[in-house]
Amino acid sequence: MNRHHQSHRTIDIDTRLVTTGAILTAAGAVVACAGMAIGAFAVFTAGRRMIRDMDVPPAQQAAAKWQQAKEASRAGVRAWQSASDAQNGSLSR
Repeated sequence: MNRHHQSHRTIDIDTRLVTTGAILTAAGAVVACAGMAIGAFAVFTAGRRMIRDMDVPPAQQAAAKWQQAKEASRAGVRAWQSASDAQNGSLSR
C-alpha cells in the first residue's frame, strides 16, 4: 500500500497588518467621498450663480430658440415647395 502523506500547511497572516490595511482603506474611502461631495457642491453653487447672473433665464432662451427653429423649418418647407412648384412649371412647358 502506498500511503500519500499530505502536509497541511497553514498560512501565517499577521492580522494586525490586515486590520491596519482595512482601516486605512476605509479612511481613504471616507476622505475620497468627502472630496467628491465638496467638489460637487462647488460645481452646483457655481452653476446656480451663473444662472442667477444671466440676463435671460435658460427657460426663456430655450423657448426663443425653439421658436426660431420652428420658423426656420417653416421657411425651409416654403422654399422647398416654391422650388418644387417652379421646377414642375418649367417641366410642363
